[in-house]
Amino acid sequence: MSTAALASETGIARGAWPAPSLVLRSLDRAGFAGLASEWNALVEATRPEPFYRHEFIASFIANFVPAAPLKIVAARDGRGSLEAVLPLVSGRGALCGIPVRELASPTNVHSLRFDLVAEDPAAAEAVFQHLAADESWDVLRITDVPERGQAWRIYEAAERAGFPVGAWESQRSPYVSLPGSFDELTRGLRTKFKANLRRRRKRLAEKGTLAVTRVAGGALGERDLDECFELERSGWKGRQGSAASQSQAIRGFHFELLRNASFRERLSLHRLTIDSRPIAFHYGITTHGVYSLVMTSYDERFKEFSPGHLLTESVIEDCVARRLREFDFLGCDLPWKLEWTSSVRRHHWLFVFRNNRAGRLLRQIKFGWAPAARQWLQRWRPA
Repeated sequence: MSTAALASETGIARGAWPAPSLVLRSLDRAGFAGLASEWNALVEATRPEPFYRHEFIASFIANFVPAAPLKIVAARDGRGSLEAVLPLVSGRGALCGIPVRELASPTNVHSLRFDLVAEDPAAAEAVFQHLAADESWDVLRITDVPERGQAWRIYEAAERAGFPVGAWESQRSPYVSLPGSFDELTRGLRTKFKANLRRRRKRLAEKGTLAVTRVAGGALGERDLDECFELERSGWKGRQGSAASQSQAIRGFHFELLRNASFRERLSLHRLTIDSRPIAFHYGITTHGVYSLVMTSYDERFKEFSPGHLLTESVIEDCVARRLREFDFLGCDLPWKLEWTSSVRRHHWLFVFRNNRAGRLLRQIKFGWAPAARQWLQRWRPA
């Protein structure tokens, strides 16, 4: 897909906004810590998703990049009001095996979604100009930006200024727009899928007493989360060594959010139990009418009964009953998620390269030569 087409899909028109009159500063860790209340107020006033909140970003930084230099770009208007914030991590990286100086969003698979937080869409122009004047980086990388995300405006500003840019789709996150009743939702599901759910729930109930429990907010404790982490560890993630309880960074990230009083009120845990024994869980965040599924797993000894689907059915039904407007699966469009919906939200990684010969070469390697080499290898590889 062309850059113009990508920009068009975000609803951003070329040359649509002049650079605003803002004062921009690059802050370090101390400056970042002092922005908490203003930062969250800006999130609530713009795109109030939990992944953009100060405590979410702070927990990520503290656990995944605790020693990395930060560059927190903050833009204020003439009255001193915070208009835009973009947290970045400065460091050495590699692009297709080539060492580069990189400014990157504080993100990985556990951050789920990321964006520039801005009150005025035109602020992205000023943010880009501020970054362009900084000669300390070769590549600016902002990852997992959703459709119509404000970070696309930085990308567009860079392209207009002649900087080499590139974008590639990183994931399609399924989501369910919740109707007024659960029956209305199930009418859109495949008949065979619904029949399988009924049959497997009936068969599982023959093994013992089934129950679904929900604990949320202040009632949710570390012991609850540990119990679910251990369930996750018992499965394939534990065998691969990628379970949350096997990583100090992952565990620390989630537990720090749980200990944050304001963020904990958004958290909830659903458990499917048989004779009071947990066999599946959903760990999620609810904010502004949207339930976001952060983590889920099940006891693989009950795999034949599809406990993950059975719990998903119960959680979606609970969301409808609580009059939420959306169930966001997050992550990639895995086949099991697509049993529940065909709606997906696309995310991209955005790259801006320095506007010089080296930057243009890096862009050509990343978005020209490397994809061509992969295609050639796929054609050459014997069947």
